[in-house]
Amino acid sequence: MKKVLFIFLLLIVCIPIAYYFNAPSNARELSIINPIDLNPEMVDAELRNKGRDHFISDFDLINQDSLAFSSSSVSKKIWVVEYFFASCKGICPIMNEQMKRIQSAFLTDTNVVILSFTVDPEHDTPKVLKAYANAHGAEDGKWFFLTGAKASIYELARKSFFLLKPAEAKNQGDVGSDFIHTNNFVLIDENKQIRGYYDGTNRNEVDELIDDIDILQKE
Repeated sequence: MKKVLFIFLLLIVCIPIAYYFNAPSNARELSIINPIDLNPEMVDAELRNKGRDHFISDFDLINQDSLAFSSSSVSKKIWVVEYFFASCKGICPIMNEQMKRIQSAFLTDTNVVILSFTVDPEHDTPKVLKAYANAHGAEDGKWFFLTGAKASIYELARKSFFLLKPAEAKNQGDVGSDFIHTNNFVLIDENKQIRGYYDGTNRNEVDELIDDIDILQKE
């Protein structure tokens, strides 16, 4: 009887310890990010006090295959978003090498897509974007390069994704003062809400992004 009692008490002690040491290291929740949670300089003045229910606005653009592409095309999927331009020789090549890692990590997962919005739609035609996509090994149906009306693309950046400070937009080189050039990746959940920002030139932050996608998948 004493032996049975000893084994029982041992199990009571050991099972919680074993669970603690074998629990997933990423067992945490991702916050939903609303405008009020961000640096006010990143947010349009009319949205700065919004503390809940911020969703990415619907959009209608064109992809690298010259096909109509809207937000409904990737409804109920997880998005990784970036803003770039094809002729960029600075941060964009670094960012898209990291984006290739994300694509590889979720290559067979149809619930995860990559959306690369050009900030230079006058130059980045579908033909240019197709060549760029091919050069970076973009998989059809996984990584979309998007162009269209500049006003729509920029409004999304400033009022939906909140990708940069307005002051930064005024100092972006030879394309003019109204030019977005950011190294941020944005993680958007299946409900079109912001769940994280990551430095797309930083391998460690991209590793964190990959981990966070796994967390979203388990929600």
